[in-house]
Formats: sequence, C-alpha cells, structure tokens
Amino acid sequence: MPGSSQQPLSTLRPLTAPRGLTDQLVAQIAGDITSGRLAPGSKLPTEKEMMAATGVSRTVVREAVACLRADGLVTVRQGVGAFVAAQVRRPFRIEVDELSSLHEALDIMELRTGVEIEAAGLAAERRQGNDAQVKAIAAAFSRIEAAIARGSSAVDEDFAFHCSIAEATGNAKFKRFLEYLGRFIIPRQSVQRSLPQIEDQRAYLKRIQAEHREILDAIRDGAPAAARAAMRRHLVNSRKRYQKLAAAMGDAPAPATREPS
Repeated sequence: MPGSSQQPLSTLRPLTAPRGLTDQLVAQIAGDITSGRLAPGSKLPTEKEMMAATGVSRTVVREAVACLRADGLVTVRQGVGAFVAAQVRRPFRIEVDELSSLHEALDIMELRTGVEIEAAGLAAERRQGNDAQVKAIAAAFSRIEAAIARGSSAVDEDFAFHCSIAEATGNAKFKRFLEYLGRFIIPRQSVQRSLPQIEDQRAYLKRIQAEHREILDAIRDGAPAAARAAMRRHLVNSRKRYQKLAAAMGDAPAPATREPS
C-alpha cells in the first residue's frame, strides 16, 4: 500500500528518569515526525520494537502512542498498527522543562506581552458595570502587598493579579491562555534556582508593585489607552530586568529593549 511502508526510528534510544518516560518517548517520536525523518503515512515500529529500542514497558509505549494520536501526529488502524498522520500539525505546547533558563523565560515574556497589553485595555474598556471584576483585580493587588510585607516572593499572588485582569476582559480565552502558561509566566518562579541574589527582594517587588498599581488605576478609571500603556511598561521593564540578568549570567544576550510606540 503506498505510503504505508514501515520506517525504523533510527533515533530511538534508551530513556532515563527523571523526566517521565512517556513524555520522553513522545518527544523523540514527535521530533522525528515534525522534522520529516518520518514521512506522512509511514508506519511506526511495532510495540515490541519500540520497547527493545528504548528499554521501556509496553504501557509506556501505548501511552506515548495515545498522546501522539491525541496531538494529531499519529493515526491508529486497528489490527494494523500506528502510522504518521497524512497532515501533521504540531500542537502548540510549552514544556515546563524548557523554562529552566532565563533565555526561555524571556521568550515566554515576549509571547505574553501582546496578549496582556490587550487584556488590560479590554478590562478598562469593559469596566463599565463590571465593579465585581475591578474589585477582584484590586483584591489581587492587595494580596501581593500582603505577601511582600511578610517576606514572600509573591509568585502566586502576582499570577492571580494578571489572571484577574484577563478575566475582566469578559473573554474567557484570555484567562485560559494565562492558565495554560501557569505560574511560569512569572520569571522569578521559573528560573529561581538559577537566580543569584543580586538585590533585595522586597525592594525589587515594590518596584513591580508600583507598576501593578498603575495598571489597576487605569482599569479602575476606565482608561483603555492608559491601561495598555501601563501594562506595556510593566512587561517591557520586566524584560529589561531579566535581559540584564541573563547577560550577566551568560545565559542570553541583552539586546536593547525599546517600548513599542
């Protein structure tokens, strides 16, 4: 049958902890598919062949194939085997493992910027008759204040503040996007193990909180342009801070960051 010949996965290799074995196998096969090493329509090796090549159990192989099928990379023909999908579209996904460096955290910050600037503007624009949402943003802001006062890094509270703004847009997709990224949108959380103690945490958080206050005030005043500008300043300033730190740590270059006009 054309396009159905089996192609061995020459790149398959033994898998090891600590990362989940299923995730590792999914990543290997998905990489072969998206890179073109496995052509559309080609048959994957049998379960036994994959088990022998990787050293994992049948359960891991089956779970990996199920994940690849759910992602639209693989189709399964009952009694015949698994095949690379005819049309491959790699689903959007950010692996938590990828966020361990400042370079990756900066990439996420850039991705957030466009979404969150618009979210702040919409929250302010739709502020009319939406007192409950504005109160929720203010309450999230106050929880950051309390966390700073008790010496916490305020990661959860910071994330909740940004989510409350996304929710105030009235468009559930904004909040779902931030929830997809999770707490890792806050760089000091995702890279905390590699961060040196370069400055007093409380002073740093108070500077961030001053930026948060500008965003809150603009939304409360129902001023979309001001809210967008305040969110832009906050996120651009954050990128500048982490670019400087990344350069100092040799993790990434520190390109000049300029606020969009």
